[in-house]
Amino acid sequence: MRLALFDQDRLGLVNGDHLVDVTELLAGPGPYGPAGPLQRHIERGGALPADLSDLSGLPRVPLADAKLEAPLPRPGKIVGAPVNYLDHKAEMAYPTSIAELGVFLKANSSVIGPGQDVLLPYRDLRTDQEGELAVVIGRTARHVPAADALSYVFGYSCLLDITVRSTEDRSTRKSFDTFTPLGPWITTADEVPDPDALELRCAVAGEERQRTSTADLIFGVAELVAYTSSVMTLHPGDVIATGTPAGVGPIRHGDRITVDIERIGRLEVGVDGTRATPYAERPGRRARTAD
Repeated sequence: MRLALFDQDRLGLVNGDHLVDVTELLAGPGPYGPAGPLQRHIERGGALPADLSDLSGLPRVPLADAKLEAPLPRPGKIVGAPVNYLDHKAEMAYPTSIAELGVFLKANSSVIGPGQDVLLPYRDLRTDQEGELAVVIGRTARHVPAADALSYVFGYSCLLDITVRSTEDRSTRKSFDTFTPLGPWITTADEVPDPDALELRCAVAGEERQRTSTADLIFGVAELVAYTSSVMTLHPGDVIATGTPAGVGPIRHGDRITVDIERIGRLEVGVDGTRATPYAERPGRRARTAD
């Protein structure tokens, strides 16, 4: 099942070339707040009605006419997995991988949805695309063994971990507003029998930059959920970005970025650099000196 957020707080079940409006059926009555109705559905257990075979009585919207939003516009937290592919480790000449680095956090305010624009913050620093598989947690997880970890997953999505190549900490460089495109929907875990066997492709301006299989992850999905839950409690609706393969590169004003993941979907966003400023003019750029 694929669940999408559309047209301002409506929850849709993707059914062929239409969205079936299942907002009240799955999330109950609104309002849903900034986290949206899918978050409500996941927090309520993510269970489906006993019979979804007859959807004829529910409103339908052509998928082509719907304005898709990020399926989880305000997740509780976004956990990133740095250097989780060996080819990316070699590409960036990192001496360490996730095994030594652990995980990091991104601001949940950095999330945008399909069709929106990544806003470049600086005109004179490189900003890169990083295509990734996103894991959405379905129930509270703490010290979960890897053998049971996939049972804590609600579903999967496509994600871009946009990154400025500056000197700041990862959480700063990756947390600018618009730096976590997510979508176009959440594909529930029952549709993905093996999340460690998915083809991932990422293209910028029509040129393919990244192609991999999630089989090449250093920490596979189950191990990543288990490890992360040993550090912090994971709550329903939390998102784990599983890491990016080799092929990261600069994005520029006017580019279109796409991430395609087998069984999951295709996410496309634009790039806008019209409001970018020089790095030297950022707030706090000058160190204070004693009088």
